[in-house]
Amino acid sequence: MTKKILVLNGNPKSRSYCQHLAELYAIQANEYFDIRQFNLSNMVFNPSLDFGYDAIQVLEPCLSDFQQAIQWAEHIVIVTPIWWGGIPAKLKGLFDRTFLPGFAFNYIDDNPFPVRLLQGKTARIIMTMDTPSDGIEEQAAPVIAQLDRYTLQFSGIEKAALTLLGSIILAEPNNEAAWENEVQALGRKGS
Repeated sequence: MTKKILVLNGNPKSRSYCQHLAELYAIQANEYFDIRQFNLSNMVFNPSLDFGYDAIQVLEPCLSDFQQAIQWAEHIVIVTPIWWGGIPAKLKGLFDRTFLPGFAFNYIDDNPFPVRLLQGKTARIIMTMDTPSDGIEEQAAPVIAQLDRYTLQFSGIEKAALTLLGSIILAEPNNEAAWENEVQALGRKGS
C-alpha cells in the first residue's frame, strides 16, 4: 500500500518560496506516494471562528476538502513562513476552522484531557524565516510550540519532524540550492 501524504503550502501569498518548496516536495513524493496538495493562497474561507465552539459555523467547501484530506493522510507536510514570531493569520485560521471538536479532538464529561482523534499520523513542518542562521531555533520555538505541540500533537498527530530554513532574505544561490535539494530528498523518502 502506498503512503498517503498531504502537502500544505501555508503561505497565503499567491507566489512564495514556501509554495516553491511545497511543489518541489510534492513533485518528488508523487513519484513514490499518493499526494494531495493544498495551497493556502487558493483557499477562500472566513479564517475567524466567529462563535468559538458555542455554535456550528458551516465549513466552506475548501475546508471540508481539507478535513477529508487530513483524515485520508498518513503523513502531513506543512510548509510555512514565520511572520512576526508566529504562523500567518490565515494559516492559523485554517486550523481554527478545521481542527474542531468531533474532528480533531473531543472532551468527555469533565475530563480536561482531550481524546485525540487524529492518532496514527506523522508530520513534518518545514519553516522559512528571515532570521540569521544563528537565531533560527530561538525564532522558531514559539511557532513549533503553537503548530506542533498545541495543534498537531494536541489532536493526536505524532511529534513533527522539523526542517528550519533561513535566513531567506540573506540567502545566496548556493543556500537555496541546498535547501531545495534537502526538501526534494524529504519528498523522495516521504518524510
